[in-house]
Amino acid sequence: MQLRLLSRFFNQEIDIATGELYLRAPASSDFEQWIKLRSESKDFLKPWEPLWPDDDLTRIGFRRRLKSYNLQRQNGSARTYFLYKRENDQLIGGISLTRISYGITRSAMLGYWMGAPYAGQGYMRKTVPALLNFAFKELKLNRIEAACIPRNTTSINLLRNCGFVEEGYAREYLEINDKREDHILFAILASEFT
Repeated sequence: MQLRLLSRFFNQEIDIATGELYLRAPASSDFEQWIKLRSESKDFLKPWEPLWPDDDLTRIGFRRRLKSYNLQRQNGSARTYFLYKRENDQLIGGISLTRISYGITRSAMLGYWMGAPYAGQGYMRKTVPALLNFAFKELKLNRIEAACIPRNTTSINLLRNCGFVEEGYAREYLEINDKREDHILFAILASEFT
């Protein structure tokens, strides 16, 4: 696993590379690829994500996302990245660390999505460890948490294969696609990451 840091300042852009893939903070120039991928993946993604706003697949909706991502990065509460194939700079998905907390906790919540044409090809299995490496070594976090809807066996298997340990069950934990959903809770510690 190769980790390439372009900047060591917390609020600066940092790209993370791992083999054939790389992660980069979203930019306004990503709109066309993002809208195409999210549009063609809509039915695939909606069962696993919060309810999409009516204007989500518009330039205004995308700008709103970018503004939120930038504010969260500036205040240190989240890091959101788009995932690209290096060979053709093709956007294939996204991954984030949210609810970043320092002090006595030093933790964050992992989230991710993959475009339908690229699902099941092992891309996220390569990406999650690269982001964990960044979170533990560069952000100096101690704990990364993740939550999965119990019927999302693909995501559960991904987390287990990446070293996450099941820690509990949270009833009506998150609102997903306009419905409160139970979630299985997972976590990995810096001391467990190899």
